[in-house]
Formats: sequence, C-alpha cells, structure tokens
Amino acid sequence: MIQKNIDKLITEALAIEAEEAKQVGALGYMARALTQATMPHKATPGNEFIRRNGLFSLRIMSPSDIGLPYGTIPRILLSWMTTEAVRTKSPVLELGPSLSAFMAELGLAPTGGRWGSITRLKDQTERLFSCMVSCRYHDEAEGLTGGAALTIAKEYRLWWNLKSPAQIPLWKSTVTLSTDFFEEIVERPVPVDMRALKALKRSPMALDIYCWLTYRMFYLRKPTEIPWPALQMQFGADYAIDAHGLRNFKLKLLHHLRAVLVIYPEAKVEEGERGLLLKPSRPHVAQLPPPALPHLKSNPPPEPILLPAMSGKIFLQTATYEKARKAAPGWDVYALERDWRDWSADKDPPQNPDAAFIAFCRNKFARQGRP
Repeated sequence: MIQKNIDKLITEALAIEAEEAKQVGALGYMARALTQATMPHKATPGNEFIRRNGLFSLRIMSPSDIGLPYGTIPRILLSWMTTEAVRTKSPVLELGPSLSAFMAELGLAPTGGRWGSITRLKDQTERLFSCMVSCRYHDEAEGLTGGAALTIAKEYRLWWNLKSPAQIPLWKSTVTLSTDFFEEIVERPVPVDMRALKALKRSPMALDIYCWLTYRMFYLRKPTEIPWPALQMQFGADYAIDAHGLRNFKLKLLHHLRAVLVIYPEAKVEEGERGLLLKPSRPHVAQLPPPALPHLKSNPPPEPILLPAMSGKIFLQTATYEKARKAAPGWDVYALERDWRDWSADKDPPQNPDAAFIAFCRNKFARQGRP
C-alpha cells in the first residue's frame, strides 16, 4: 500500500513538472497566516485551538455547538477560497452550481452516508465559515506585542441537497468573506499548485508542510535550521509535549516530508543536527504574489450582494448565472449582475428578473462583444 501511494505521488509529480501551474490553470493561493501556524489535524474537543511558531501564535475559536475545523477538507477549502478571491477580486464566492460540481473543484469524490465525503464537507464547511482567527506576535525580550483578529465569513448560505448532490438548487450556495479576511488573503497570498494540494489531500500534515515550505522558500536567503521543538509547536497538534512525543512527531513529520518532496523536489530540505535544515530553493510556483490591490486601503471592497430576506434585493436563481455565462461569454457574470442592478435600480421591478438579467447580458455582449 505504501509503495502504491509513492508510485501515485511520483506519477502526479511528473505531471506537475511537465507544465507550470499557471499554464494549466492550476495556480492557487493559500492564506499567509495559516501557513505559519496550522489548524487541528483531527477532531479537537472544546472551541479553542492554539498553535505557535516562534514568536507568532495563531488561535482559532468557534461556536461550541458547531466545533473547530480539522483535517484536510478545511485546508483545501481555504486554499480554494483564497484562490477564488484573488482571481475574482470579490469577497462574494459562489460554491459551485451544485454540490457535486463544487466537490469536483476541490478534488473530492461525492460519497454518501454518515462518514461519507458529502456529510464531512458540509460539516467542515460550516465549521470553517463559523470560526474566528486571531494572530499574535509577542517578543517578551524586546517588549514587542502585536496582533489581529478576524472572522473568515461575514455570512454564508449552503443550499446543498445532500441526498441529490448533482441537482442544481433553486438558490446558489455562497460565502461572503469578511472585509478583514478578504484584504488579508488578496494582498498577501502564498502561491501554491492546486494539483499538489489534491495529490497530498489524504494527510493534513503533508498539506501543512507543503504550504509552509512554499511560503518559506519565497523569502529564504540563507540556510536555516528550524529546531524540532519549534516544528512540533507549529505542526504537532496531536503529540505530547515531552521527549516521547517529540520523537514520535519527528518520525511522522519526516514520513510526510518524503511525500511532499516527491511533489516538490526542488525544495532543499534535510535533517540537521537539531532540527530541519532549509536551504534556499526555487519556489514550487515560480511566480510572486500579485501586488496589493490599490483600492483596498483607500476604499472598502464592493458591497456584497445579500439575500433578499436581508437586503430587499431581487434574488436570482442558480441556473440563471449559467445561462448568463452563455449569453455573455468571457464576461464576469457577477460584474454584469452589479451593472444590471445599478441600471434597473430606478425602474419598476421586472416581472421575471431572471429573464431580464439574461436579456441584459445578451444585449451587453451584442453591443461590446468579449471584454
């Protein structure tokens, strides 16, 4: 079984080396804060989780009746959200036209039952969207302290049919990122290869190691040895803080590191005298993060389109957005939706909003063609 997994990783690694991530549309991003300290690897009691990386600490809190996010699904979901926010430059993200379509984007196969992937995705999505993340930098020797706290989602709507995942629901499932979280991820994202995340998705520790190495190699300028205790504080959520726990953690990290290095062979990493020795290496995705968006500091992001019960606005059906894409190929349907709402704001509400929006898109394309 181990050899079979290694063979599979090698095959996927060769495919990744064949083309740059950007050329095949696999360029993705990860939130910077969550590459420096990580989420739980498995179910964790309580509603607070703390990880430390040197002078940096990360605290995740969630409602006690929902629980903390853990495992591989929230990590992949978080990378997808970051990638979509960077790509669309919008805090409002559509979670696929259907549940099964969204799972395909995440590289997950829909399986039913209490422990199936459908149930786990719904559970972990709600856990991630409900939690609050706080980061703290504390240097006691220098007397320096700083920190920030943010919620991930301002609001979310999961209109998935768990019994019929391929069915397109009447209303689209969306998440609206909080302003603070949106600014954090679009200004300073960590580029990753989405195919690497999908190849390593069986292990949350392997995902964490890959994202962390990708981040460190962007700015590493000289060989640096990270002590094992420091690595355990960052990655070893499930190991006792003693000599026995440190030994077990070291063996487990080296095991998952081998899988990561199959996917990311350019990373120059080896076992040192006191920890893991990192040497300057070519980043796995050979592209720097995009520059900060100029409007974010001077102007807030555009207001998200809320549900009608909360905003009083017309609410379009999920299928309408797919029809709009066909009516105006190449256009951002959400930008078109904002234009349509602005244009129709001082007019009488249409009897059929979905048909009116599609007609607006069709006329826009007829007049201007592709953007």
